[in-house]
Amino acid sequence: MQHPPSQQPSGARSPQPSGFEDSDWDQDAEIPVRQLTREEAQALLAKQTSLSVWQVLAIQAGFGLLVALVWGALSHRSAAFWSSLYATAVVVVPGLLMARGVFGRNAGRGVGGLLVWEILKLGLSGALLALAPVVVRPLDWAALLVTLVLCLKVIGVVLLVWQGRKKNFV
Repeated sequence: MQHPPSQQPSGARSPQPSGFEDSDWDQDAEIPVRQLTREEAQALLAKQTSLSVWQVLAIQAGFGLLVALVWGALSHRSAAFWSSLYATAVVVVPGLLMARGVFGRNAGRGVGGLLVWEILKLGLSGALLALAPVVVRPLDWAALLVTLVLCLKVIGVVLLVWQGRKKNFV
């Protein structure tokens, strides 16, 4: 007795459509794998250059310094320069702490360690921002916040430029 698919008894199997019985899933071709020579491996590694976290932090710090200099030059006020420079420190110093914790000599490579360092980084960033009115007097909030956002976003730009550069070399 044939039941419609929605009313089939729970133990009954639906008949396979024709064509699936002769499947060649078990006959997949083996992909040939060969071991690279030392020279081939070194050439492959040379083509796959990567951007280290230390380079990204150095770029962030340099960009933040440039933004601080522009703020100081355009506003003719030292408060804008120091506020902008402080914002750069709010981004870079916690990033350095996290990079040291995650990639340092005695760092653990687990996800839990990464989470702990990220929480410490966020806490330190928040504490530095809370201390900004005490540390930088007078404080230019516009310079601080704009520089903070620009320093955080420069990572995305650097990675996009790096990926485009990598594609041109490959």
